[in-house]
Order: sequence, then structure tokens, then C-alpha cells
Amino acid sequence: GSTLDGSPLDAAVYEALIVSGIIVLFQRKRKTNALLKASGPVVIYFLYCLMSTAWSPYHGPSFKRWIKAVGDLVMVLIVMTDAHPIVALRRLYSRVGFILLPLSVVLIRYTDLGRAFDPEGTPMNTGVTTNKNTLGLMLFVVSLGAFWNVRALFLDKQAPSRTRRLVAQATLLACGIALLQMAHSATSVFCFVLGAGLILASGLRAIRKRPSRVHALCLGILIVGALTVSFGGGSAVTSTMGRSSDFSGRIDIWKAAIAAADSPLLGTGFESFWNTNAHKVAHILRNYWNVSNLNSAHNGYLQIYLDLGWVGVCLLSTIIVSGYLRAVKAFKRNGQLGCLTLAYIVTCAFYSITEAGFRILTPSWIFLLLAVTGATSVNIGLLGGEKAKMPAPRASEGPGSVAVAESIPKE
Repeated sequence: GSTLDGSPLDAAVYEALIVSGIIVLFQRKRKTNALLKASGPVVIYFLYCLMSTAWSPYHGPSFKRWIKAVGDLVMVLIVMTDAHPIVALRRLYSRVGFILLPLSVVLIRYTDLGRAFDPEGTPMNTGVTTNKNTLGLMLFVVSLGAFWNVRALFLDKQAPSRTRRLVAQATLLACGIALLQMAHSATSVFCFVLGAGLILASGLRAIRKRPSRVHALCLGILIVGALTVSFGGGSAVTSTMGRSSDFSGRIDIWKAAIAAADSPLLGTGFESFWNTNAHKVAHILRNYWNVSNLNSAHNGYLQIYLDLGWVGVCLLSTIIVSGYLRAVKAFKRNGQLGCLTLAYIVTCAFYSITEAGFRILTPSWIFLLLAVTGATSVNIGLLGGEKAKMPAPRASEGPGSVAVAESIPKE
């Protein structure tokens, strides 16, 4: 019962944050309504998740988790309905990064709180999180944002206090990269490199002048990956990433989870599969490593299939595909934000191949939503051109703040 109900204190905090967020969005109702109306795939997905709580074996806990999922969307909308969304996004990276990254270094280097052991007894660095993969994911999404900030400051020679802020953001980026190596999370490292590469490539003159070539760039990445696996290079790639040819045992988990699935079309119910079928998976994997704490399929798409069935997978695919197309279109109108949204959509889609990246309160899911809504904001005119500048940041904003903004329509 306690596992299903969760912590009352946590629930109270989440409720307070969500209610506060809804109040803020109500005050910005014109922008919020416009953004929600243009975000059909996201809204439909959340409505289907709500419907699925009706056939979950545990209606109450499933509905509570859906409320938390709505909280993810609320926080994303708060950022994208801000008076200056790009500035708000940059400050998000700076403030989160300058708190969590240095604290992770301190916990790993000087205490036992930042280190732990995995189920097989292998030491791992966890920093401010409880797992090396969770640490890696946090570092991946924050470091990619820091890289975006560094690139923008490097290119903008006229930015106020440019040197000071460039040093601060470069320091944050270096800290993130160092921690990524310490986390030993192969998927996160790969996704950071992929995302940074996409941001750099999108800034090339050949692509900047012909935004349609972004499709060719992304298609080329997919083709190279497919050919590598098809011609027997898969084991080499996984070894380079620090994984065995079976993705560190994940393939066995995938097979067992599929065999235990009880409703291929509609799924078990929102965030409900592991509450009802964990014992089935454990039984199938009885000769495998310790599965007593297994609560994830280690594949985002499979996790959606288990909880929401093929209907959920199709709705999620619609979010990703439509988000990608919107990001490419946004790149043509606002290359500064477009390249970031494109990088997050592509990397989060890749990340979820070996991790459950679409679950509630997961940074990859939150930043995927942020990227999709950000691209939508550009396309519906809530964001203006990228050339407009704002005044220099206030001194109270600290060295990590980057005030490169855009013109936006008044409320």
C-alpha cells in the first residue's frame, strides 16, 4: 500500500507546486490557451493517459500519478509562456546547473552520499541522485543547455558582460562534461555528444541558409546507425558505449516484459504495469541478476506499450514526429531556439531506446515536452525574431544568467 500511495509529504509538495503553476498559467491565459490549442498531439496524449486510469487495476494511484504528469506539462508551459521565454530557458539551465552540478561534485568527492552500489555490487557515482543513470540523464539535459548558452555567447560579440558570462557558462559546461565521465552512463554521454553535434551542425552556413537540409542531416544519422547495426557493427558500437552486445542485459528484460504484457492494445493503465506484473517479469528472469527492484522496462517505447498499449505508442510517436517537424519549421524562423528544440527531440528519442525516458518526472520527458512546446511557440508567433536584443541582465541575476532574448507580442 505504501508503495502505491507514495509519500504524503511528497504529494503535498507536488500539489502545492501544481496549483501554484496553474494559477500562474491562468494569469497568462491568452498565451496558455493559444499554446494548448496548437499542441493537439500533447493534449490528446494526456487525455488518453487520463482515460487509461479507468482500466488500471489501481485507479487511485494511477490517477494520482497522472496528476503528477500534468505537473510536468504545467511547469513546461510556465517557461514557454514567460514574457521572455528564451531568457527564462537560459536562466533555467543556469540556476539548476549551478546548484546541482557543483553539489554533485562535492557529494561524490568528499562524502559517501554521492556514491552507492548497483544491484550487482559494483560501485557507482550518483551525485545528487540515487542512481548513475539518473545522474547521467540530469547531466545530459543540463549540459546540453549549457553548451547552447556557450555557443550563443561565443557568437554574439555584442552581448552585455559577455566575457564574464561566457566564463561562467563554460565552467558549468566543463563541470557537466567531467561529471558525465564520472557517472559512466553511456547512453547519456552518447546523447550529449549527439545533441551538441546537431546544435553545431545546424549553425553551419550550408544548413543555416538552407534549413530544409536539416532533414538530410537527421536522416543521415539514422541511416548510419541502421547500416552499422545491419552490417554487424552493433557489437562494436555497444562496446564503444560501454555496453555488452545485449545492452547490459536489457534485451532479456525487454523479452520478459513483452511476455508479461496483459493488454497489447490498451495497456495495463497509466503507470500501472509494474505494480501488477513485476512478479511475472521476475519469474521469467528468475535465473537472471537481481530483479527484486526492477520497476522499469529500460526502454521508453516499451514502457509506454506496457502501460498504454499500442494506442499509447502511436500517440507518443505522433508527439515525437510532429514535434520534429515543428522544430525544423521553427529553425527556419528562429534558428537560436530551433536548433535546441531539434537537439532535444532527437536525443530524447534516442535516449529512450535503452532507458525509460518518457515516464513522469523524468528529465528527458520534461525536456521533450519543453522542446515540442517551444517549437510550437515559435510557429504560432508567440516568439519573435532572434535578432532583437534585451537590456543587460540585472546584477542580482548572477554570472550564469544569459540575457539574449527576442521580441514578443504584448499581452
